Amino acid sequence: MVQRGLSGFSRKMRRNPSYLLSLFGLLLVISLVLSITLGSVSIPLKDLCQVLFGQGNHAVDKTVILDIRLPRALAAVFGGAALAVSGLLLQIFFRNPIVDPYVLGVSSGATLVVALLMLTGFSLGMGSVSPFLVTLAALIGALAVVALVMAIAQRVKSAVTLLVIGLMIGYLCSAVVNILMTFAEKENLHNFILWTLGSFSGFDWGEVEILAPAGGVLLAAAYLLSKPLNALLLGEDYAQSMGVNIKKLRISTVLISSALTALVTAFAGPVAFIGLASPHLARLILGTSDNKILIPASILLGATVTALCDLLARISFSPIELPISAITSLLGAPIVISLLMKRRTSL
Repeated sequence: MVQRGLSGFSRKMRRNPSYLLSLFGLLLVISLVLSITLGSVSIPLKDLCQVLFGQGNHAVDKTVILDIRLPRALAAVFGGAALAVSGLLLQIFFRNPIVDPYVLGVSSGATLVVALLMLTGFSLGMGSVSPFLVTLAALIGALAVVALVMAIAQRVKSAVTLLVIGLMIGYLCSAVVNILMTFAEKENLHNFILWTLGSFSGFDWGEVEILAPAGGVLLAAAYLLSKPLNALLLGEDYAQSMGVNIKKLRISTVLISSALTALVTAFAGPVAFIGLASPHLARLILGTSDNKILIPASILLGATVTALCDLLARISFSPIELPISAITSLLGAPIVISLLMKRRTSL
């Protein structure tokens, strides 16, 4: 009886995806509140509300909330949303459920330039490389690969060929990075490895003011592709018969996905599994392949999961902070394995 009732409730929720999207939004708000209030210094919800509305008088609470935790939490939200949508776009484009945002080599390009900065004498004799230079190096490397992939995408008709070329770009960059790591000094190598594991630690408002608007524009552009991507799910011939310009759609999809990945990688480093697992979670929960629903759902789920994983990375072994990719991989790998074994919906 109870099982039949739950089954009926589940079907009702799936027929009304707006209910589920509202629930995802509520979970996102809860995850944000937890990210801000929990930590080595616990902040009561009442104090949080007072600070946010400009009524708090406690200087420590203001500093912790406004200067440390809030920008970090917002960065995790926008970063997770960007990676989730990037992964969704590429999974649809390549018709491959195990494609993630890094498959085209964007993060490998970022990693290569960061390695050149951190592991060689390119730091110009400085005792340490500033976070700004690391972010700039990652952005340059990521955008260089984006430009290369876009040039290739305009000449290659096969999505599979583009996928293989992206993988080869990643292997080439990784080979150079491995050589640099072999000859690097121990301290530089340690700092570089920490960067490759990803982290939203140390975000300030200046970085959020870049990440949030740029990410918002790209996410909106991704949503505008939902209708032609829905047509593409039924095959290229059908999509063309519906007036979809396949070449233009291919270039737009690759560009938006790569730009989203480049943006997050530049500021936070590579963050594993969010772009792979979040679209699968959205499909499983909503039971649909309609991208007008999946894109908002992936945004909300990716943001929520990333915010919670960032919180766990921060508080699990406090004061030692874990790399966020350690948490996302520990949680994401079992989820992806389970979904691939019991997948109920098609791409």
